[in-house]
Formats: sequence, C-alpha cells, structure tokens
Amino acid sequence: MQDKKYVMGLDFGSNSVRALIVEAVTGRECGSAGCVYPGGEQGIYSLPDQPHLARQNPLAYLTAMTEAVREAMRIAAQESDFIPEAMVGIGVDATASTPIPVDERLQPLAADPRFADNLNAYAWMWKDHTAVAEAARITELAQRMHPEYLRQCGGSYSSEWFWSKILHCLKVDRQVFDAAYVWLDFPDFIPATLGGIGLAAAVRPGICAMGHKGLYNDEWGGYPAEEFLSEVDPALSCLRRRLSSRAFESSSVAAHLCQDWSEKLGLPVGIPIAVGIIDAHSGAVGSGIAEGRMVKIIGTSSCDIITASARNKLVDIPGICGQVKGSVLPGSYGIEAGQAAVGDIFNWFVTCICGGDHTLFSRLSQEAAAQQPGRHGLIALDWQNGNRNVLCDQELTGLLLGMTLQTTQADVYRTLVEATAFGARKILDRLSEYGVAVREVVCCGGIAEKDPLLMQIYADVLNRPLMISASSQSCALGAAIFGAVAAGLYPTAEAAQERFCSFREHVYQPDPANVAVYCELYALYNALHDGFGKTDCGFEYGWIMKKLLEIKQRR
Repeated sequence: MQDKKYVMGLDFGSNSVRALIVEAVTGRECGSAGCVYPGGEQGIYSLPDQPHLARQNPLAYLTAMTEAVREAMRIAAQESDFIPEAMVGIGVDATASTPIPVDERLQPLAADPRFADNLNAYAWMWKDHTAVAEAARITELAQRMHPEYLRQCGGSYSSEWFWSKILHCLKVDRQVFDAAYVWLDFPDFIPATLGGIGLAAAVRPGICAMGHKGLYNDEWGGYPAEEFLSEVDPALSCLRRRLSSRAFESSSVAAHLCQDWSEKLGLPVGIPIAVGIIDAHSGAVGSGIAEGRMVKIIGTSSCDIITASARNKLVDIPGICGQVKGSVLPGSYGIEAGQAAVGDIFNWFVTCICGGDHTLFSRLSQEAAAQQPGRHGLIALDWQNGNRNVLCDQELTGLLLGMTLQTTQADVYRTLVEATAFGARKILDRLSEYGVAVREVVCCGGIAEKDPLLMQIYADVLNRPLMISASSQSCALGAAIFGAVAAGLYPTAEAAQERFCSFREHVYQPDPANVAVYCELYALYNALHDGFGKTDCGFEYGWIMKKLLEIKQRR
C-alpha cells in the first residue's frame, strides 16, 4: 500500500537543470537526474566581439527539464517504492537575474520564428554584463530621486540585474523590446509555465528575485515608481504597468501543475508549485541556513547568503547585493553577497591559459597543495569577471603581481585560489562592520565537495571552521523544502529543514600557522583592492583597467 508522499525540487543552474525527488516525511533523497541545456556551448550563447554577452534559449530550459524529471522518476522507482502518483508538491529555483522576454500569452519570444536566431530575444543570463552603462544610469538617477532604492541593493544597481538588462535591450534592439509584453525572471518563468499561466496579471513572482534584482519593496509600493522609470526611459514605465502588482515568499503557491505539463512530465495534475527562488538562496535553505550561519555556494561564481531576524530594522549595508525581507526565509531578512567568478577563474587559467583539461586541474591542485602559504611570492585580484561585492564594479579586471622567471603554473593556480578566498573574507569583513555576525560557515556546491585544497585555504583565510552540506544537491533540496511547505506538509521552511538538512562529518579547521601568513597576505590584497577598486584612497589605479577595456573595445 502506497502511503508515502514525495516532493520534487527543480534546480536550474548556469549550464543544466537537476530534478531531485525527496520523501517528504523523512527528507530522504530518493532519486535525482540532471540534463545540460541543449544548444550553444553548455547551453550558453556568446559573441566573439562582445565578451560580456551571455544568453540562453529558454526553450532549452524546458527540454532539459522534461528529460531530467523523467529520468529522476525512473531512478527513484528503481531504488525505492516511489510512484509518480505520490508526488504532492514541486519547488523551483533558478539563476537570477536572468530575465526572459515573453509575449502577451507569456510564451518566450525565442519561440517566435521572427526571433529564433536573435540572441536579444533569448534569456539574458545572470552573468551577462552588457548593460554596464544602463546600470550606471539607473544608479545615478536613483541616487538623485529615490536613494532608498539603492540602500536595499548595497548602494549601486548592477549590470547583472533585471532593469538594466531590459533597458539595454531597449537601446540595442527596439524590435525585441516592443515585441515583449513583459519580462519574467527565470525563477518566475518556470512556475508560470508549469502552471499553464497565460496572463501576466496571474503570475506570482518571487520576492527573492524581484527584491534582490528588480528593486521591488512593499514599503515603496512594489516596483520602482512610474515617474522614476519614466525618467530612466518612458518605455520602462509602460512595462511596469504590466508586471504583477505583488511579489510573494517562496513558501507560497505560485501555480498548480496544468494538464499539458502533467502529461509531459508524468506527474499528477493540479499539484502545487511553490513560488520560485534564486538558486543560491535555495541552496542556502537546503544547506540549513539559520541566523548567524552563513551559507557559501561555491561554483562558477560564489554567493554568500545569511539571514537576520526581521524583528528589528536591519541597518543598510553598502557594497552587498541586497537585503530583502522574506527573500530566503519568511520572517527574516535575506542578505546576499558574492563574487562574480570563482570556479570560472580556475577554469580560465587551466583551459585557456595553460591549454589543459581535468588532468591538469588534478596535477596543479596536487602541486599547489604541497606548497606553504606565501612560498610562491605572488598576490592576485579576483576580478576576471568584475567585482560584484564589495566594490560593485563590473569593469574591474584581474591582476597578478609578483611573477618572476621561476614562477610556475602551480604557483599561479594556488594564488588564484587564494585571491578568491581573500575576496570572500572582504565580504565577511563588510558584514561584520555593519553588525551582522557570522558565527558558522556552511559550504555547498561542487567545488566545496571536491576541492580540499580550496576548502583548507578558505578555512585558513577566513579563520573559521568550514562545514559542508551533506546533500550534493543543496539547491534542489532547498527547492524541495519549499515544495513541501507549499503542499501543506510543513508549517514553515524551518520545520522542513529539521528533517531535510544535515552536514558532512568532516569539518575544515583553520591552521593557526597558515592563518598568520594569510593575515599578512590579506593586508597586501587589501592594498591592491583599495588602490585599484576605490576612488577615495589617494592612489587610484582602477582607471588603467578600464582604459585597457576601452582600447580593446575600439579595435
């Protein structure tokens, strides 16, 4: 007799989607499967003459999701007594801000034959940085007209985010902009699609993506005021009127699985789908985030998430990605920061600079692990994809200092790992300056699980023990937690976390001798960080990086 209930977490990452099936009462993971987005290079489309462009076909999301869901159910049926009829809820997480232009029926413009090959009609991936000028305009106008908008997002608006990307589309491709009835961010697009929603007014967007990336706040009436958007560009105020009037926490129901997608996925029609959440924030929930416990999601980039009780007003923290009430857990402020590149830096060095593959990764890691901190005589800045926090400047670039004729590949590799660790410490220091205590750090993501060299360096640089989430699918697990809450199986996400979340036995402890050396190196990193990144320290050199980019773009 089947009396068990199951929930599914759908995790849409940068290159692939993963479906995870979890037994709702015990939190046991019963089956999972992933699928890379078809098309492009690992699902990403770019242009040689536009290095900051990164787009994805939203139709590929749906193709990959279908395959992953069906395979996860096949695996679960083999390894447990799972049957599709016992599925009672779905949770969804996805990258953000990855806005998608859709028509009046909420169908992606990429499905329109007119735009099938037009990258501007695709999803504008989170790491698309083509909207730097537009982000600067939004920041400048907000400083003058509505400074409260910027206090929510750390002091400046980013080229990675919702409004700057839409504004850039308006500037470079008016045909696509005019054809788009609304834009849906990725975490909102999936629940609306699975629910068969065909009206923009019926979409229930998540406070997570819209609060952190879309300048949404109930205190100022939702999205930015029409007069502000009109000042940015009158066409944006027209778009605002078509967006949903309210955003929702991820414990709410966004939609119910429609007949069409029920048949495609083989799941019961009508089961609830939770409001979408950003993938990193979902990973934090799946990793057991709690007040005072930061979660670091380490992958191609990194995202640092911590919560603070909403019982008291949270002080504004400059230089972070945002602080939004209810964006991670209801009743708490969700605080987000992070680095625009981590794993991407290592991959760039090994594959593009060294011309290697996974075997070279392994060799360099082993050689670097044999070194003592400071032995290579190098220091680096981790800005190959710009600085997300705490400088919030996408036009900054990487730097390597101290090279000699004796410098080896392993020296540089270890230095790049250390640079990302110093960038992570810079974020912790900023939080501490503004009274947000980080007592514990939990890491999740493929790098955290597979790279002991990085984890030990991070423990030494941060001078904190580092735990690792027990689940190898923390983002999907967090989505499943919200699926369980949406299904009414748990009263709160925290109650579901008690059943679903656990930690691995091994904890990386800081080595006191290494900590002392890294404190010296961190002082040097800070000097370079401020000299190249700040404009008020008396010896600014960041203009050199930007001048090099300007010359490059002219050629």
